[in-house]
Amino acid sequence: MKEIWESRYADDEFVYGTEPNGFFKEFIDANVPCKILLAAEGEGRNAVYAALKGWEVVAFDQSEQARKKALKLAEINQVTINYIVSDIFDFDYPIESFDVIGLIYLHLPSEIKKSALNKLFSFIKPEGKVVMEVFHKDQLKNTSGGPKVEDLLYNLEELEDIFIHFNFLKFEKQRILLDEGKLHQGYAEVIRIEAIK
Repeated sequence: MKEIWESRYADDEFVYGTEPNGFFKEFIDANVPCKILLAAEGEGRNAVYAALKGWEVVAFDQSEQARKKALKLAEINQVTINYIVSDIFDFDYPIESFDVIGLIYLHLPSEIKKSALNKLFSFIKPEGKVVMEVFHKDQLKNTSGGPKVEDLLYNLEELEDIFIHFNFLKFEKQRILLDEGKLHQGYAEVIRIEAIK
């Protein structure tokens, strides 16, 4: 799987664009800057936007190519982000270090989905928040992006179970129009979550 992402991000073009995800942007704009962790951050568009708005940003991804592009984007925008190459289970950081975790299109096989998300949740301070946008299982019928394997997609029921220790501020399925680089274009079925620990 890592090789797929290294190949995808090797292109000079930012395949998901350089602008932040729309739901993530709304969250960042509406909240007071603090310390945020971005998991599976890819080419850095969300990390750089948060840094531009005064947030202290730590990001990670398993792809070295993704890190290079994210740091390039940060340099262009004259901001600093701490970007680490790691997968979720190897990511090493003190627990309860972050006020917010951003999970934008983090898609995982069902056998590790719950354990991986629970590990990420351990990094959130009490009363910290999660902002998350992922593709719903209904996305399979669309050509606007996302995994083509149902197991990697989400439904509301499984996320309600995974977020058992959180209170939802937003928890809904939406049909949205994606315009994020060449790989996220068109109508999409997503789940949007804002939750507090």
